[in-house]
Amino acid sequence: MFCKSTHFILKIAMNEENGIVEMALVILTSRLQEKTISLTSPGDVEKYLLLRLIQEERETFGALWLDAKNRLIACETIALGTINQLQLYPREVMKSALKHNAASGIFFHNHPGGECTPSASDKLMTQDMKRLLNMIGVRLIEGSICFRCNK
Repeated sequence: MFCKSTHFILKIAMNEENGIVEMALVILTSRLQEKTISLTSPGDVEKYLLLRLIQEERETFGALWLDAKNRLIACETIALGTINQLQLYPREVMKSALKHNAASGIFFHNHPGGECTPSASDKLMTQDMKRLLNMIGVRLIEGSICFRCNK
């Protein structure tokens, strides 16, 4: 039988785990920004973003901005939405890329509702943002990364 005290203990354990994930993310981000590690492997990028997005309850669109040697400059959330939709403004993407003086970028987007297949609008949005970045000399590293984060 599941009692209130068991639920309380599970909640405390989850909060502790969330704290550990957040600390790991801070450490990993700091190491990536030390300019000694390049994000050259799709697996490395996926692991980093999974840590960043696993606890998100709303749709999130962001970018990893990289220098000319694929070293992380910044990981920035550009837009937050609801559980199943997001409004992205090209001006915000452009502003973020210019602010960080990025040579290239990798977009990421999660689907906390559970469906990870990019929608037609997700694909169109990625192509539009790629054209936008090309106008200012920022290369989009092919494709966007989509995560399913079931609760």
